[in-house]
Amino acid sequence: MNPRAFYQIGYRFFRMPWEIGPRTELTSLVRDGRLRPGRAVDLGCGTGANAVFLAQHGFDVTGIDFAASGLAKARARAAAAGVSVELIEGDLTDLPDGLGRFDLLVDYGTLDDLSPAGRDRYLTNVLPLAAPGSQFLLWCFEWTPRRFDLNPMAPGEVVARFGHAYSIERLAGTERPDRRRLIPGHAVYLMTRRPEEHP
Repeated sequence: MNPRAFYQIGYRFFRMPWEIGPRTELTSLVRDGRLRPGRAVDLGCGTGANAVFLAQHGFDVTGIDFAASGLAKARARAAAAGVSVELIEGDLTDLPDGLGRFDLLVDYGTLDDLSPAGRDRYLTNVLPLAAPGSQFLLWCFEWTPRRFDLNPMAPGEVVARFGHAYSIERLAGTERPDRRRLIPGHAVYLMTRRPEEHP
């Protein structure tokens, strides 16, 4: 089954394991004032919990996901909360033009779901969305890959992929991944876009 079909069926017929409401790091950063209202994009927004939370706290929010069934749940969630969220069906490795730039980018578990080549395309599509000085909250599975693993982020991969454009702070995560577990560890990064250099 291809990934799009997996998520489409999962969101349509089931409650997926990660449908747990707005995520802790995001809510804490907003309530502490480290993330301030502005134009935000939720990359791989799923059923919209993070997007709706941001809209409730004064952000102008766009959510992007390739699963129409997830977006349908997100629309219902936004309507129930009485907030407006622009929802776009799209592939983060092949985004349409004209989305503009954002002050906050949020990704909970989308980048680490892609192959290395998919991650390259993701960066090509997503980096242009980031305004200078914008912030990027990234949650990912992270450990040294084992032979049977799918595609966790390897230690140091976030810095290698984003370090040329972002200042990077590791907010939280598993200090010593337990490689005996099916899911050994995760990491949470808050990145700040550096000013663009002009020749």
